Amino acid sequence: MEVRGKRDGDTREQASTTKLDPRLTRNLPSAYGDFNKILVTLPGVSSNNELSSTYSVRGGNYDENLVYVNGIEIYRPFLISNAQQEGLSFVNPDLVGNIEFSSGGWQPKFGDKLSSVLNIDYKKPTSLAATITGGLTGGSVHLENASRNKKITYLLGVRHKNAQYMLQGLQTDGDYQPKFSDAQAYVTIDLSKGVEPTGKTTLGILTSYATNNFLVIPESRVTTFGTRQVPLRLFVGFDGREKMDYNTYQAGVNLAHQFTANYSSELIITGVESREREFRDIEAGYRICEMDNSGNFEECQMVLGIGSEFNHARNALLARVLTAELKNSWQLNQRNNLQFGFKAGLEKIEDELDEYGFADSSDYVTQTYALQSDLDLNTQRYNAYLQHTIDLDSLKTLTYGLRASYWNYTNEWLLSPRVQYSFITRRNPDLSFKAALGVYYQPPFYRELRDFDGILNPDLKAQRSIHAIVGSDYLFKAWDRDFKLTSEIYYKHLTNVVPYDIDNVRLRYYAKNNAKAYAAGFDVRVNGEFIKGAESWLSLGLMRTREDVAGDSVNVYGPEGKVTGRQEQGYIRRPSDQLVNIGVFFQDHLPDNPTIRMYLNLVYGSGLPFGPPRQPEFRNSFTGKSYKRVDIGFSKVLVLENDLVEQNRFSLESLWIGLEVLNIIDANNRVSYTYVNDMNGITYAVPNYLTGRRLNLRFVAKF
Repeated sequence: MEVRGKRDGDTREQASTTKLDPRLTRNLPSAYGDFNKILVTLPGVSSNNELSSTYSVRGGNYDENLVYVNGIEIYRPFLISNAQQEGLSFVNPDLVGNIEFSSGGWQPKFGDKLSSVLNIDYKKPTSLAATITGGLTGGSVHLENASRNKKITYLLGVRHKNAQYMLQGLQTDGDYQPKFSDAQAYVTIDLSKGVEPTGKTTLGILTSYATNNFLVIPESRVTTFGTRQVPLRLFVGFDGREKMDYNTYQAGVNLAHQFTANYSSELIITGVESREREFRDIEAGYRICEMDNSGNFEECQMVLGIGSEFNHARNALLARVLTAELKNSWQLNQRNNLQFGFKAGLEKIEDELDEYGFADSSDYVTQTYALQSDLDLNTQRYNAYLQHTIDLDSLKTLTYGLRASYWNYTNEWLLSPRVQYSFITRRNPDLSFKAALGVYYQPPFYRELRDFDGILNPDLKAQRSIHAIVGSDYLFKAWDRDFKLTSEIYYKHLTNVVPYDIDNVRLRYYAKNNAKAYAAGFDVRVNGEFIKGAESWLSLGLMRTREDVAGDSVNVYGPEGKVTGRQEQGYIRRPSDQLVNIGVFFQDHLPDNPTIRMYLNLVYGSGLPFGPPRQPEFRNSFTGKSYKRVDIGFSKVLVLENDLVEQNRFSLESLWIGLEVLNIIDANNRVSYTYVNDMNGITYAVPNYLTGRRLNLRFVAKF
């Protein structure tokens, strides 16, 4: 009889699941050292904005991603419209102990979203340690320790993001005053009887406070676009200011008890409060010129249009969410595991909208938009799940189950059956295959309910997606080192789709279930030690996503240019449709001195669709430029040896010094478009560029 065991961290029995080494997230060169930037190097994950912590997965948007920290679901602010207003993502890299990311087909125990699950466990310290990180774009401090008998541990982390340095590279000149900070604490207490910890009864407490204050007083902007034959330039002068305040408080407790050797339960109670305010009074006067293309590109040859715009906003939102969840795990025998749970939540949303905009072109003033509403939403949600995992033998695993949910606002019951199957081939234990099939619902949250006029739609149904995934993992050796090749094909069929438009990072939902859609693609990733002692990987994703929106009919023109009728557009590109996505994370070091290292972060994404606002016949009709960015970092580690270190006393252990070149190729990546009209009524899409090349110095002191 042959018995085979599973390796630690083996994810081959779960479809679309990737485990990451948390230590790598601290060295990844990026604008702000944000944790989520390492996800963008994975197949099927994309983000075309280095200033944002948002990401989309396999054709979804960033509202469709679940994030858990120690079993506690994490929420993000609602009102953010531009990436330059964002703070840091919730996850603090200094505190992370384990990372699991699923890009589809996840198990029933995880919640109700359409695209992905990021499951983070904060580490459990064993001794006193600390780090201090600093750089031109911010810094952080982290402290961890355990009591003498190890029954109490704690993690503390404070971060500050200095966005002023990066924002100086944007097109709009002005006074930027961004202030982003957060503080987190995670405490574990072993409540088991006796002096020594047994883990039979444990209490985990997670608290977080994030403050995000963004003020900008814009002055001017100059943008050159068009072609070499017909170069165009937009001049803009500003008057006014924009101020954003976001303050988020979150706390959660996790009480776990091991009733028997085979049965355990967790009680998780969480609370979130988010207070957001958005103030804007900005007037912009613009002039668009055709430039001289004879060599003097600085001279305005002909004025094509002049005009002005005014935007006003006084928006305030208060969101409170309170949830209680009971999770259970029952090991029936050596091969059968049963997990089940129940969750109830209260949600209270208070939203005051007051915003409008005017445009003045050739002395003709029109109101471009107006929103005014005062909304109050109090609802309850209920969820339950049951899943069964069977080890059919040492090579085959089957997981199946059912998830149910109910929301009293729409009075909609949802059932989500899900199944996963994996097996390791007998002839080659390094080759495995896996498949997943399941129904995934996303009940609407507040943003999906609110339409362009600020009105809630109580009849809105949950969006539904059927995930079908087939993939393989192949473990192999090259250069006497371990590598892993993962490949998957997937298809997602979506119904009850709520269409949306995206501008920068702002999603505007139509609040109607008037579309159906699909996403299909292929993902491949190879990871391993290309350089001995340094893990790296290369990811490739190919994807196509389309949607068919009911009622999006357009005019049909005859041979003489006359309207002969109307017809529906059929399937068109979704805002997240990106054919090619490439991500690379590569490490290297000197062969005879591993303390001198190089880190490379490369991201490429083909062009996303776009179209002018309030013109449905041109929605997502045009293709933007591709997104390409290369960040590279060089570092030196100074390891200190002294008596205090040898005695395990608190002292400086090592110093990491790094130089990063951000956007080393100085790519002019576009995040969105500003639409202006000339005197002949022609609309120009003026690109809004992201940051150029920047140098960043960083250090990490480890104690």
